[in-house]
Amino acid sequence: MDDSEMAKSKNHTNHNQNSKAHRNGIKKPKQHRYPSLKGVDAKFLRNQRYAKKGTLKALAAKKTAKSA
Repeated sequence: MDDSEMAKSKNHTNHNQNSKAHRNGIKKPKQHRYPSLKGVDAKFLRNQRYAKKGTLKALAAKKTAKSA
């Protein structure tokens, strides 16, 4: 037999990767209170803006009625 052939090399291993990952715990990504509205439908955003203004107006009216 010809012994000049190279030994087969390892193609892939995932050994110890799970242990390394869990050592400090796998954490969920931080979630911010107000996610960005970038890329959200313009029509929806416009309506949302009007709805917020209406809500603020109603709250202000309620507050003045309560104090009077």
